[in-house]
Amino acid sequence: MEIITTPDARLRQKSTKVSVIDDDIHKIIRRMVDNSLEWENNHPHELSAAMAAPQLGINRRVIVVRDDLEDKNNNHFTALINPEVIKTEGKIIKDYEGCLSVPEIYGLVPRPEKAKIKATLENGSEVRLKVSDFLARTLLHEIDHLNGILFIDHIKDQTDAFYKLDDKGDLKPLDYDQFIKDNTELWGND
Repeated sequence: MEIITTPDARLRQKSTKVSVIDDDIHKIIRRMVDNSLEWENNHPHELSAAMAAPQLGINRRVIVVRDDLEDKNNNHFTALINPEVIKTEGKIIKDYEGCLSVPEIYGLVPRPEKAKIKATLENGSEVRLKVSDFLARTLLHEIDHLNGILFIDHIKDQTDAFYKLDDKGDLKPLDYDQFIKDNTELWGND
């Protein structure tokens, strides 16, 4: 399976809840991890922190997140099934986000610094997570995918909003007005 990218309409659909964790769900999780790592191998300056099932065109409420978000050599991911945001709190912080389904574009996205998440693990046990900083941002980004929302939808400020990665792995700002004009298809508008 290949990672789907904007403007694919499947990225804008709400995902359906998983009622039974069966072999099909386990296979979806493995595909998600394999695709994340394959993508990362082809992008030397980037880390595949997480993925949502809709990014493979699978309309199910499943995400995988890397166990260590700072160690590219740690290839272990944890699956969260039917994740829900219970509460967000703390300051709203703008930080860089990118997405496997929005190739080569990054943006400064405002998100709460803390979140409480409820989910089911692959083994069927329910968990409640209190997360902060980059992990909170990552989980909120992936849960957005399950609701048909992309990180670019959160960018409303014209100041230093969109960036592109150069050949050295550095982020270079893009002209906001020109970017919006040239890339209307990213939002999936008809």
